[in-house]
Amino acid sequence: AAIAVSSMITEMAKGKTLTEALAITKESVADALDGLPPQKMHCSNLGADALRKAIEDYRSRL
Repeated sequence: AAIAVSSMITEMAKGKTLTEALAITKESVADALDGLPPQKMHCSNLGADALRKAIEDYRSRL
């Protein structure tokens, strides 16, 4: 599930501005994957959080 979430977030973020990419949520990732088993939902949380943190880190360096 972690690999699928990481791959999906990458695809969802491609071609978007940073602001648009920040709008990617755990729910939108899970929906794009046609749902995740309840015990794997935390993977979508971690993926969306990691993207958000990466964008915040990038912006802090500008």
